[in-house]
Amino acid sequence: MQSNNQENVVLCDQRGRPSGVKEKLAAHLDGDLHIAFSVMVVRYSVQGPEYFLQQRAEHKYHSGGLWSNTVCSHPRKGELIAAAALRRMGEELGCFEPLRFKSLGHIVYRAELGNGLIEHEFDHILLAEGPLLDVLPNPDEVSACRWWQEAEIEQALATSPERFTAWFSKVFNKARENLVESVE
Repeated sequence: MQSNNQENVVLCDQRGRPSGVKEKLAAHLDGDLHIAFSVMVVRYSVQGPEYFLQQRAEHKYHSGGLWSNTVCSHPRKGELIAAAALRRMGEELGCFEPLRFKSLGHIVYRAELGNGLIEHEFDHILLAEGPLLDVLPNPDEVSACRWWQEAEIEQALATSPERFTAWFSKVFNKARENLVESVE
Protein backbone atom coordinates (compact mmCIF):
# COMPACT_ATOMS: atom_id res chain seq x y z
CA MET A 1 0.00 0.00 0.00
CA GLN A 2 1.23 3.49 -0.80
CA SER A 3 1.59 6.04 1.96
CA ASN A 4 -0.54 9.20 1.90
CA ASN A 5 2.33 11.40 0.71
CA GLN A 6 3.19 9.08 -2.21
CA GLU A 7 -0.28 8.35 -3.52
CA ASN A 8 -1.49 9.91 -6.76
CA VAL A 9 -4.89 11.32 -7.63
CA VAL A 10 -6.50 11.29 -11.06
CA LEU A 11 -6.85 14.80 -12.45
CA CYS A 12 -9.93 15.57 -14.53
CA ASP A 13 -11.80 18.24 -16.42
CA GLN A 14 -15.13 19.79 -15.35
CA ARG A 15 -16.99 16.84 -16.89
CA GLY A 16 -15.02 14.28 -14.88
CA ARG A 17 -12.91 13.06 -17.80
CA PRO A 18 -9.44 11.95 -16.62
CA SER A 19 -6.60 14.19 -17.81
CA GLY A 20 -3.58 12.77 -15.98
CA VAL A 21 -2.29 11.94 -12.52
CA LYS A 22 -0.53 13.98 -9.87
CA GLU A 23 0.90 13.30 -6.43
CA LYS A 24 -1.96 13.74 -3.93
CA LEU A 25 -0.44 16.39 -1.66
CA ALA A 26 0.78 18.44 -4.64
CA ALA A 27 -2.73 18.35 -6.16
CA HIS A 28 -4.19 19.59 -2.86
CA LEU A 29 -1.60 22.36 -2.60
CA ASP A 30 -2.25 23.48 -6.18
CA GLY A 31 -6.06 23.09 -5.98
CA ASP A 32 -6.21 20.83 -9.03
CA LEU A 33 -9.58 19.34 -9.91
CA HIS A 34 -9.40 15.59 -9.34
CA ILE A 35 -11.69 12.57 -9.11
CA ALA A 36 -12.96 11.50 -5.71
CA PHE A 37 -15.79 9.53 -4.19
CA SER A 38 -17.88 9.81 -1.04
CA VAL A 39 -19.75 6.85 0.43
CA MET A 40 -22.76 7.24 2.70
CA VAL A 41 -24.04 4.12 4.43
CA VAL A 42 -27.60 4.34 5.74
CA ARG A 43 -29.93 2.14 7.76
CA TYR A 44 -33.54 2.59 8.77
CA SER A 45 -34.88 2.63 12.32
CA VAL A 46 -38.24 3.52 13.84
CA GLN A 47 -36.91 7.08 14.19
CA GLY A 48 -36.16 7.23 10.46
CA PRO A 49 -32.93 7.02 8.48
CA GLU A 50 -29.61 6.83 10.30
CA TYR A 51 -26.25 7.56 8.67
CA PHE A 52 -22.94 5.94 9.56
CA LEU A 53 -20.40 8.75 10.00
CA GLN A 54 -16.72 8.72 10.84
CA GLN A 55 -14.61 11.23 12.69
CA ARG A 56 -11.35 11.64 10.82
CA ALA A 57 -8.17 10.87 12.78
CA GLU A 58 -6.67 14.01 14.36
CA HIS A 59 -3.34 13.60 12.57
CA LYS A 60 -4.75 13.37 9.01
CA TYR A 61 -3.10 15.88 6.68
CA HIS A 62 -6.35 17.82 6.41
CA SER A 63 -9.71 17.97 8.19
CA GLY A 64 -8.37 15.98 11.16
CA GLY A 65 -10.88 15.49 13.97
CA LEU A 66 -13.85 16.50 11.82
CA TRP A 67 -16.93 14.34 11.25
CA SER A 68 -17.64 13.20 7.71
CA ASN A 69 -19.55 10.68 5.66
CA THR A 70 -18.86 6.96 6.01
CA VAL A 71 -15.82 6.91 3.70
CA CYS A 72 -14.28 9.31 1.19
CA SER A 73 -11.17 9.04 -0.90
CA HIS A 74 -9.77 8.91 -4.43
CA PRO A 75 -9.77 6.11 -6.98
CA ARG A 76 -6.43 5.01 -8.37
CA LYS A 77 -5.71 5.36 -12.09
CA GLY A 78 -7.92 2.85 -13.93
CA GLU A 79 -9.80 1.79 -10.78
CA LEU A 80 -13.60 1.71 -10.91
CA ILE A 81 -15.33 3.96 -8.37
CA ALA A 82 -17.25 1.09 -6.69
CA ALA A 83 -14.05 -0.98 -6.41
CA ALA A 84 -12.23 1.99 -4.88
CA ALA A 85 -15.10 2.49 -2.43
CA LEU A 86 -14.95 -1.14 -1.30
CA ARG A 87 -11.16 -0.90 -0.98
CA ARG A 88 -11.41 2.19 1.24
CA MET A 89 -14.21 0.68 3.34
CA GLY A 90 -11.67 -2.01 4.21
CA GLU A 91 -8.68 0.31 4.63
CA GLU A 92 -10.46 2.94 6.74
CA LEU A 93 -13.11 0.99 8.63
CA GLY A 94 -11.93 -2.62 8.46
CA CYS A 95 -15.28 -3.37 6.83
CA PHE A 96 -15.14 -6.03 4.14
CA GLU A 97 -18.87 -6.55 3.65
CA PRO A 98 -20.02 -6.81 0.02
CA LEU A 99 -22.00 -3.57 0.01
CA ARG A 100 -24.03 -2.66 -3.04
CA PHE A 101 -23.56 0.96 -3.96
CA LYS A 102 -26.13 3.10 -5.69
CA SER A 103 -24.61 5.98 -7.63
CA LEU A 104 -26.24 9.31 -6.81
CA GLY A 105 -24.31 11.21 -9.47
CA HIS A 106 -21.61 13.68 -8.56
CA ILE A 107 -20.89 17.08 -7.10
CA VAL A 108 -18.05 19.44 -7.96
CA TYR A 109 -16.77 21.61 -5.16
CA ARG A 110 -13.75 23.64 -4.15
CA ALA A 111 -12.88 24.38 -0.52
CA GLU A 112 -9.87 25.97 1.14
CA LEU A 113 -8.95 23.74 4.08
CA GLY A 114 -6.20 25.71 5.80
CA ASN A 115 -2.45 25.01 5.79
CA GLY A 116 -2.45 26.07 2.13
CA LEU A 117 -4.51 23.02 1.12
CA ILE A 118 -7.38 23.18 -1.35
CA GLU A 119 -9.88 20.38 -1.91
CA HIS A 120 -11.19 20.64 -5.48
CA GLU A 121 -13.07 17.50 -6.38
CA PHE A 122 -15.29 15.90 -8.93
CA ASP A 123 -16.89 13.78 -6.21
CA HIS A 124 -18.93 10.69 -7.08
CA ILE A 125 -21.57 10.12 -4.38
CA LEU A 126 -22.39 6.51 -3.49
CA LEU A 127 -25.15 5.29 -1.20
CA ALA A 128 -25.35 1.85 0.41
CA GLU A 129 -27.67 0.25 2.91
CA GLY A 130 -25.85 -1.47 5.75
CA PRO A 131 -28.09 -2.19 8.73
CA LEU A 132 -25.52 -4.37 10.56
CA LEU A 133 -22.23 -2.79 9.56
CA ASP A 134 -19.31 -4.70 11.08
CA VAL A 135 -16.33 -2.35 11.47
CA LEU A 136 -12.89 -2.31 13.02
CA PRO A 137 -11.70 1.28 12.40
CA ASN A 138 -8.10 1.92 11.39
CA PRO A 139 -6.72 4.45 13.95
CA ASP A 140 -4.50 5.96 11.24
CA GLU A 141 -7.68 6.98 9.40
CA VAL A 142 -10.55 7.17 11.92
CA SER A 143 -10.77 8.33 15.53
CA ALA A 144 -14.47 7.48 16.03
CA CYS A 145 -17.51 6.30 14.12
CA ARG A 146 -21.18 5.87 14.90
CA TRP A 147 -24.72 5.98 13.58
CA TRP A 148 -26.34 9.43 13.54
CA GLN A 149 -30.07 10.04 13.21
CA GLU A 150 -31.00 12.38 10.37
CA ALA A 151 -32.44 15.00 12.74
CA GLU A 152 -29.26 14.89 14.84
CA ILE A 153 -27.15 15.66 11.75
CA GLU A 154 -29.47 18.47 10.69
CA GLN A 155 -29.27 20.01 14.18
CA ALA A 156 -25.46 19.71 14.33
CA LEU A 157 -25.05 21.24 10.87
CA ALA A 158 -27.30 24.15 11.88
CA THR A 159 -25.61 24.84 15.22
CA SER A 160 -21.98 23.75 14.75
CA PRO A 161 -21.11 23.17 11.09
CA GLU A 162 -17.41 23.54 11.92
CA ARG A 163 -17.54 20.00 13.40
CA PHE A 164 -17.88 18.60 9.85
CA THR A 165 -15.67 18.38 6.77
CA ALA A 166 -16.08 20.99 4.03
CA TRP A 167 -17.83 18.50 1.72
CA PHE A 168 -20.02 16.71 4.26
CA SER A 169 -23.20 18.83 4.01
CA LYS A 170 -23.20 18.45 0.20
CA VAL A 171 -22.84 14.67 0.44
CA PHE A 172 -25.44 14.45 3.21
CA ASN A 173 -27.95 16.54 1.24
CA LYS A 174 -27.44 14.43 -1.90
CA ALA A 175 -28.01 11.22 0.11
CA ARG A 176 -31.03 12.63 1.96
CA GLU A 177 -32.64 13.87 -1.26
CA ASN A 178 -32.22 10.41 -2.77
CA LEU A 179 -33.82 8.74 0.24
CA VAL A 180 -36.82 11.07 -0.03
CA GLU A 181 -37.15 10.32 -3.76
CA SER A 182 -36.98 6.55 -3.23
CA VAL A 183 -39.71 6.66 -0.57
CA GLU A 184 -42.15 8.73 -2.68
